[in-house]
Amino acid sequence: MTDQQQASPQSPTAEAPSSVSGIGVSPGRAAGPVAQLAGAVPEPGMESLPEGADLEAAVASVADHAARVAAGLTASAEKAQGESREVLETTAQMAADPTLVQVAQSHVRGQRLSPARAVWEAAGSVADQLSALGGYMAERARDVYDVRDRIVASLLGLPMPGVPQREEPFVLVARDLAPADTALLDPAKVRAIVTSEGGPTSHTAILARALGIPAVVGATGALEALTNDRLVLVDGAAGTITLDPDAAAVEAAARLAAQVRTFDGDGRTSDGHKVQLLANVGDPAGAEKAAAAGAEGVGLFRTEFCFLDRADEPTIAEQVEQYRTVLAAFPGKKVVVRTLDAGADKPMPFLTDTAEPNPALGVRGLRTAWANPQILDNQLQAIAEAAAAESADVWVMAPMIATVPETEDFVAACARHGLTTAGVMVEVPSAALLSGPILARASFASIGTNDLTQYTMAADRMLGSLATLSDAFQPAVLRMIEETCRGGAQQDRPVGVCGEAAADPATAVVLVGLGVSSLSMSPRSLADVAAVLAATSFERCQELARIAVESESADQARARVREGLPILAELGL
Repeated sequence: MTDQQQASPQSPTAEAPSSVSGIGVSPGRAAGPVAQLAGAVPEPGMESLPEGADLEAAVASVADHAARVAAGLTASAEKAQGESREVLETTAQMAADPTLVQVAQSHVRGQRLSPARAVWEAAGSVADQLSALGGYMAERARDVYDVRDRIVASLLGLPMPGVPQREEPFVLVARDLAPADTALLDPAKVRAIVTSEGGPTSHTAILARALGIPAVVGATGALEALTNDRLVLVDGAAGTITLDPDAAAVEAAARLAAQVRTFDGDGRTSDGHKVQLLANVGDPAGAEKAAAAGAEGVGLFRTEFCFLDRADEPTIAEQVEQYRTVLAAFPGKKVVVRTLDAGADKPMPFLTDTAEPNPALGVRGLRTAWANPQILDNQLQAIAEAAAAESADVWVMAPMIATVPETEDFVAACARHGLTTAGVMVEVPSAALLSGPILARASFASIGTNDLTQYTMAADRMLGSLATLSDAFQPAVLRMIEETCRGGAQQDRPVGVCGEAAADPATAVVLVGLGVSSLSMSPRSLADVAAVLAATSFERCQELARIAVESESADQARARVREGLPILAELGL
């Protein structure tokens, strides 16, 4: 598609589609003119440096422009918070990684390639190596290409790729969004997001939910149909994009978007059935946001932020200091601390093997303690000291529990440190199927729907091409959740959900109907989920859960549940 074609609105024809469909990943409705993501940086030519060119100056320019890109991303990260900051910091580190620069410089010296071409070639080699590793490391190849484009643009004096800069608000349309682009989104300017690739657990989906921006991913044909400046209406819950909506539809979307919902701190159904609504927290700044949003506590405190981007393990004292800042935000309230979830999408050089052929099925989560028990022991000691110094009600859980013996060992390890409320993450089918005996040992279970879906459906959640399988509405996944709740009921133990599914109001109703007692989500999702539950009786939750479980596909389950919840349309969800 040429720049001219992109800039010209498409005239409706009899053959032109009136709508485009994808996967709704962040609820809400918004209308606005399309602004497609800036075009890709052109591939530099293969021309060699001319005779007499200053070879060392060309070599130095590679490092210089890479440093400029890294500095720009770092500066942006310092202005961001939470997940956005983490994404920008990770991309900045990729730009500052000496591997890419050194390979590019060797191409300049050895083949006399221009700096821009050398960076292009080097990035291709690094990305190929990451792709060959599979899993999370393959997903990082996207980051390499993002950094490549930024360095090449800097070298060639071209506009930096990324989100368009416009005076008026717009609907952002792209093939996919690089993590750094997603992290820089301004909700005041970007009314909605549509991508033709990506899945429900992509950076785009997670950050769109955190920012409260309606989003649809995996919308095949979006780039062709949604041309620049064309008016569209995005429904981030239904996963639809309407082309050329009428004035009434646009006005209705604006009216719904203007509604401000708040959470009163008391999660419940319309008939008073209690459902704890908690927040997922990844750092101290996230804890402050969660407390301000009225969260009843923390259902998932990710402790990885203390360990990431380090060459060695943090000391016990360092961990205590960081944990206390989160616990202090929730005096007297429940805070569920997840022990280190290293491996797969969170490789750590002092603990995991990045050369594993299949990291998602490798040594991750609690399994890292098999060879490094002291790291887990130190972390439990730090959690215990932080808990003793603050008044929060501290619960502790281990990720990637798969067997009863693993549960026994973890509960015993917690007990040695005086941590009496020890639970498990249910992320693999074996834990769901063994929930009865597992919960005879553990105090509680928390279901991580992202991984449980991945392992139940045998579909890498990082692959956009498998996005339709990465859906918690898959009946097989719902049956795994139902089985886990059955085990919890047998042992009179609470079962919560802390995966992304908890943030979707329609899914939340089904989860409550299946027997889930607490839902943990991004703080921005609390008010929406609370509003839908408050308008729905517990009996109706159970009826809709049965309908979803007995459906034959995720699409059928979702459609039936949404049809049975008219409150969703009333609230624009």
